[in-house]
Amino acid sequence: MTTDAAVELCRSMVLEVLLLAGPVLLAGLLIGLIVSLLQAVTQLHDQTLSLVPKLTVMSVAILYLLPWGLGRLAEYASDLIRSIPNSL
Repeated sequence: MTTDAAVELCRSMVLEVLLLAGPVLLAGLLIGLIVSLLQAVTQLHDQTLSLVPKLTVMSVAILYLLPWGLGRLAEYASDLIRSIPNSL
């Protein structure tokens, strides 16, 4: 395996991780921003007021996106396995 092929494998892996984790992290970021704004307006600064909505929204996002994510992961794994004979 050449260094170019190794770099390409690492690049595709990082891109796939970003595509799979991005929507869940974005949902957590948005709900965290909304909760922070509400805490600033109401002057309630409790850690559980921030943690519970984030966990709830991120869990729902994971469950909602699970079929799509597993499909992408299975497609990536099959492409990776199919490319093994070409890299030898």
